[in-house]
Amino acid sequence: LVGMMFWVGKDESSTKTLLFPCHRRYPTVEVRAETFNGSTHVPLPSDSAFLKALLFELRLIDDHIFVEHRDTCTRINHSSVYSVRIEGGDLWPVLAFQKRGLIYACVPLVEETLEPRPPLLTVSGLSQGLALLLGIADYISPSWKNEAEMTAKIGQLRNLLIQACPLGTPLNTNIRSLNSSFDDIQEMPTDENQPAWRSNTYKGKPQVNVCITEKVKCMQYDKRDVVDTWQVYGAVNCKCDIEGSAPNVTLSLNLPTNGPPLQDIVVHHCVTSVDPAMLMSSSIEPLDDSVYNGPYKFPFVPPSDSFNLCYYTSQVPVPPILGCYQLIEEESQLKITVNLKLHESIKNSFEYCEARIPFFNRGPIAQLEYKVSYGQLDLSREKSLLVWVIGQKFPKSLEVSLTGTVSFGTAGKEHPTDYVCSGNTAYVKLYFRIPDFTLTGCYVDQHSIQIFVPGKPKITASRELISSDYYLWNSKAPAPMAYKTLLD
Repeated sequence: LVGMMFWVGKDESSTKTLLFPCHRRYPTVEVRAETFNGSTHVPLPSDSAFLKALLFELRLIDDHIFVEHRDTCTRINHSSVYSVRIEGGDLWPVLAFQKRGLIYACVPLVEETLEPRPPLLTVSGLSQGLALLLGIADYISPSWKNEAEMTAKIGQLRNLLIQACPLGTPLNTNIRSLNSSFDDIQEMPTDENQPAWRSNTYKGKPQVNVCITEKVKCMQYDKRDVVDTWQVYGAVNCKCDIEGSAPNVTLSLNLPTNGPPLQDIVVHHCVTSVDPAMLMSSSIEPLDDSVYNGPYKFPFVPPSDSFNLCYYTSQVPVPPILGCYQLIEEESQLKITVNLKLHESIKNSFEYCEARIPFFNRGPIAQLEYKVSYGQLDLSREKSLLVWVIGQKFPKSLEVSLTGTVSFGTAGKEHPTDYVCSGNTAYVKLYFRIPDFTLTGCYVDQHSIQIFVPGKPKITASRELISSDYYLWNSKAPAPMAYKTLLD
């Protein structure tokens, strides 16, 4: 990665000038690029030549003249990734964007040949470079109105980049969290045991925050010949404020006796060792009695900032909310019925729970008659969406229902359209969050967290279940996606 950041302004003659340039090159990465790219490699030009070519590509200079390779209508850029024409050829990929008069740009490393150009999603350096540039923007943006403060921050940025990206690979993209004084860095005692991902050390009372976030995706059709599907995936986020260059922490995830095992576990690189059986459990293979069901121990040396210790999936037996949606078109109006039932094993305590019923390819709702057994129904401002607010609890029966008729006015351009959801093919989407609950039952026992440092640390553990793409499709219309039937 070759990182560069510039401020572009206008002088009195209305020509664009460069103020506060800050850039950093990584010669070792340039050598690696030449090795990976082979004959397709385009060497980086001088800083001034690169800047001039970049400003030209972004139409910040010579924007009044038509240049075919830059301005032709057949070349429309849908991303912030550019091909910059320089003397040695076309330099690609160049990641660049503008924010509050500043241009943030970097040239990520592509670990393969450049012809044909690989898909953007396969170039991992793009996401790393974007994260670093956004971190720099977050550090600088609060001072953009104060030129003196801006100058000071630009002056500190070069030292901060030594910590954030010492050898060309971003280690910490949260620039605000780094020490701004280069003197502080030099005076820090060197410790050969300190890992690269601990870019700075913490001073103060030790504390550990752990949060398990599970998200549930669901597709329900209420049909005999189409199988409902649901998936649970979780992440364990940690923030460890602990003194020392390489503190050792051990954290355990536990499941209830009848809890479904965790699968497809992916761990952070700071984890020092893990039971191989834990990583072998895959959702692709059917479960058997020998599957690993915990406890899941993770010894690790934590980074300085918040990080996700691990990710996992699980095959839970039922989705948290079962429902069915029926939409029937009769003459000039629609008849809708929505039934929802909270499964008895689910904690009946929501931060929020609501069902949204959109109406695509139709005009604004002109008339609405409805009846809800629980909660309240609201009409959106653009009159194309019904929002059924169930609230923070289901009733004692754990079942709620909505029935109604809807008629529409003349459709306009501002109303939502969807090529998939045409006619009676429609859905209800559920949004909910249940604090202090996980669908798998996974939890962190605070007493099982081991921290090998002096003093008694403060430990906070929390968990939550959040809906993600939770759909109920109209059972009176064809399902929009084909699934194998139960009879296959």
